[in-house]
Amino acid sequence: MTGTDALSLLRAALGDRVDTAPAALAAARADKSGHAASGQPLAVVHARSVDDVQETLRIASRTGTPVVTRGAGTGLAGGANAGTGEIALSVRAMDRILEVSPDDLLAVVEPGILNADLNTALAAHGLWWAPDPASRAISTVGGNIATGAGGLLCAKYGVVRDAVLGVDLVLADGRLLRLGHRTVKGVTGLDLTSLVIGSEGTLGVIVGATLKLRRLVPGEVCTIAATFADVRTAAEASAAVTASGAQPAIMELMDAASLAAVHALLSLDPPTPGAAQLTIQTDGPAAAVEADAIAAVLRTAGGTVALSHDREEGERLLAIRRSMHPAMETLGTALIEDVSVPRSALPAMFDEIARVEREHGVVIPTVAHAGDGNLHPNFIFDPSSGSGGGVDEFGVAEAPDHIWAAADDLFRAALRLGGTLTGEHGVGVLKRRWLADELGDDQWQLQRDITRVFDPQGILNPGKVFAH
Repeated sequence: MTGTDALSLLRAALGDRVDTAPAALAAARADKSGHAASGQPLAVVHARSVDDVQETLRIASRTGTPVVTRGAGTGLAGGANAGTGEIALSVRAMDRILEVSPDDLLAVVEPGILNADLNTALAAHGLWWAPDPASRAISTVGGNIATGAGGLLCAKYGVVRDAVLGVDLVLADGRLLRLGHRTVKGVTGLDLTSLVIGSEGTLGVIVGATLKLRRLVPGEVCTIAATFADVRTAAEASAAVTASGAQPAIMELMDAASLAAVHALLSLDPPTPGAAQLTIQTDGPAAAVEADAIAAVLRTAGGTVALSHDREEGERLLAIRRSMHPAMETLGTALIEDVSVPRSALPAMFDEIARVEREHGVVIPTVAHAGDGNLHPNFIFDPSSGSGGGVDEFGVAEAPDHIWAAADDLFRAALRLGGTLTGEHGVGVLKRRWLADELGDDQWQLQRDITRVFDPQGILNPGKVFAH
């Protein structure tokens, strides 16, 4: 069957939920990564229920039509971009909280709910869902699960993988699986829930999730802002905090270029040239004691330290870190990247970033979730400079070849230091060419084979993650 046949079947089954408006098709091509799929999708299906998702996939399976699942489109790896001949299946409208069980510390939700909206609702029960991506105000829970997202609170409270008990998954042929459990423990059979988390839409469509909640943390929140003469000294200080045994809720590092850009964006006084900053937050009953101990470590490491016990002041300090992405847009077009290294290797990784800047003649403002060793180097470029780049007909800018050469050098440096290509953004399109370098050929093939068990026709998110 042809794409025309698939579109006719979708319209007959789903009516006005099938959207072929030019603006909708254009929007479905891209996410926040700066990458866009070639061409435009066949249609955008705005699913409102599990039945809508199942019917879409039955039609897709029958007609051999590729399907790309989308949430809020805030991903940074091109993993949800839909192109020529593909159905963009949006679950953004599936945003209900189906159940909250305070006694069991769990909630059951649909995939389209935003992180921030979920936690606003949970606060009324004295609960919260711990994953805290910087994009929490605009990212969906389903997208978080699909990419295995992280965030600012990971070092103390874990990543998405640590906060999901089960998922409801629609397979490529339309069958619905309910994976996982509602119990704290559960080891029956293979852990397919963990397999789905971070699978980036290649195994099925997440249509529901049973989430592991926490009670709101009692006690005060203390925030430390520490400035250092340079980023390597700041990285050494963050490693010293980890080595001391302290466990802050948040420990964020901003290098000189990123710090200066954010200060300019927010109309703050310019920081000292070359200075880097650590922003650290402690919480819970021992917050003040922990903050004092961490402040002492930072001063010993050469930092100028300011400590606040005011929760609102702490949020203002964290707003500097959360403004990183819009600040990068003021510098030019940014390729926002994501590597992780062992925490003790952070200073060495910042040395490698400086080397890549020198040798490739590029600017790479970098922030890091220093508490867990996850760095976000931002490659700033002019899309019209160099070969391979440019702006397409829809205004999406592609990084030129010299930027990808610098990124290749940086990725391989992270692997040499015992790190990984992505800590939380996922592989998508942007990192698929390096995946076998980290996994090795045998594991790469095994993982690819697993996707074919779930999706024999290969219609789910084709060209993402495992494609060469």
